[in-house]
Amino acid sequence: MTSRTEDLLALRPTIASAKIYDNMGAEELFQNKTIRPVVKFQHNLLIAVFKNYITKHKNVFYELSLEKQLSYIDNATHKDTKFRNSIKGMIIGQFSVEEYQLYIQHSSALNKRMMNIVKERLIDSIQVLATNEILKAV
Repeated sequence: MTSRTEDLLALRPTIASAKIYDNMGAEELFQNKTIRPVVKFQHNLLIAVFKNYITKHKNVFYELSLEKQLSYIDNATHKDTKFRNSIKGMIIGQFSVEEYQLYIQHSSALNKRMMNIVKERLIDSIQVLATNEILKAV
């Protein structure tokens, strides 16, 4: 029988661009070793959660210009506490106990890194968000 830690690590995708160096700070190391793979693993769920967020806010997102959509994503990920906490829970829930122990030592800085990564993923998926809404209307 495998441990929870082994199971979690086995599920995570490898990110070739997430480099790990000996002279990295603890926060950057944690970001590249843990947060990035977890966010990538949770990508489809994060997209679904953001679509639900848009729906709960009366689909205003779809009526905005691209620039305002980017601002909308930034506001949701950085200023909407309820949404932020929900996203953080989805990511932290994928940490091993050992990773969680490291996380709580630097939680404030790591939360900023985490939400920036999520924001960038949502921005990179903005066409998917817009395309799906258009396809529903057809």
